[in-house]
Amino acid sequence: MALIELIFTLVGACVVLFCCARLAHVLMKLYPRVWYPLPENFFTSMGKWAVITGASDGIGKAYAQELARHGLNVVIISRTKEKLDRLARDIEVKTGVKVITIVTDFTKEDIYGVIKENIQGLDVAILVNNVGKLPTFIPCRLLEIDHLEEKMYQVINCNVKTTVKMCRIILPGMVERGRGIILTVSSGIAKIPCPIYTLYAATKVFLERFSQGLQAEYRSDGILFQTVSPFGVSTAMTGYQKTDFFTFTAEEFVRNSLMYLKAGEQTYGSIVHAVLGWVIQAIPTWVLRSEAFHHNFQEFVKKKMDS
Repeated sequence: MALIELIFTLVGACVVLFCCARLAHVLMKLYPRVWYPLPENFFTSMGKWAVITGASDGIGKAYAQELARHGLNVVIISRTKEKLDRLARDIEVKTGVKVITIVTDFTKEDIYGVIKENIQGLDVAILVNNVGKLPTFIPCRLLEIDHLEEKMYQVINCNVKTTVKMCRIILPGMVERGRGIILTVSSGIAKIPCPIYTLYAATKVFLERFSQGLQAEYRSDGILFQTVSPFGVSTAMTGYQKTDFFTFTAEEFVRNSLMYLKAGEQTYGSIVHAVLGWVIQAIPTWVLRSEAFHHNFQEFVKKKMDS
């Protein structure tokens, strides 16, 4: 009996410790400025330039604007020249920093020589691997995607190859200088099995594992790697969904996410999305894989896109 009582006591103590640790973790996420403070010159102490992919709109545009406000010159890369030029003028007028624009389409091959040539020799403080592409706005089964072969090629090039190649271009300079940040935008759906978003979710899982591996390899060289995995953000990719408690504007999300740069190698970018992630991860896998869930999720996305 004494042994059984001891076992139950130890189990109870472990449960209490786990709950206390989880509560402390939540409280730390609620007050990032207290627990993960960034010095005022944090970004400029890392270098002089920020490089942002997919910067002409949405989250990428918001990162470019916010990092410029922190005093970094910015290299903005995207495929739409008019949007890039407009953003460059806006940033230069409002912040006075230098802006380099590079027009390219990340779904294509043989584009990285031009990028490397344009950023050669820059003291890059932070690379934001933001560019990404959905194969279809409304989630569906893989074989139901229109022009599947083309979409597979584009999504893998844009979501996977771009991050690998940009790290290949920029990481050597950071290692040589002994400082730098590589921030990669993933997605909340990378945290769970996500049928009907299979291709997109799989690319985001790759980004998280790739970033984790690089952090282990280059932590001793002074490089900080982090993936940020949002859920709802109102952008062109999500059909400019109406903002609410769970869906942020790109600007709100970026301001929040940068406060968590010292919170570890993975973050949701906000306490709201972190709690949402914990809840979703508690859902049994068989529910997430059920036909009923797929149908209801499709209808939910359609309504959000129409709202």
